[in-house]
Amino acid sequence: MEIPETAVNSIIARFTPSRENLIPILHDVQEMEGYLAPASIAQVAAYLGLSESEVYGVATFYTRFRFKPAGKHCLKVCCGTACHVKGSGEVFAELEKKLGIKAGETTSDGVYSLETVACFGSCALAPIVVADGRVSGRVAPADVDELLWGDS
Repeated sequence: MEIPETAVNSIIARFTPSRENLIPILHDVQEMEGYLAPASIAQVAAYLGLSESEVYGVATFYTRFRFKPAGKHCLKVCCGTACHVKGSGEVFAELEKKLGIKAGETTSDGVYSLETVACFGSCALAPIVVADGRVSGRVAPADVDELLWGDS
């Protein structure tokens, strides 16, 4: 099957058409697009000689891959044991309430995405919220407003 030229093709062309390259290709495609679009999955599947179901099967196994565009700002709340014990659930609930979304969702205006993470490995700072790569430790529900910086 001939695949039309796209930015995805520039990524897949760097790899040999072998199943063992599926995850690295998906990673690079998501890095470029921000998520795995259906058309991109179809291109990857065709290049590797796999069915789209096989590609989706692998991609859905890993929580790292997303199938919808992320928001401009990404908030990740640690749900590991130390963070949970120190109140990350309450912080997460406050973020859900303020943003009007659940874990894995993006606000309708595309500004915020909200995710949970099993552990950041910074237990001494529990509970942890990472906002666009910026780590905030010992976060309380009252601190949530400071984490939400608007569409800047």
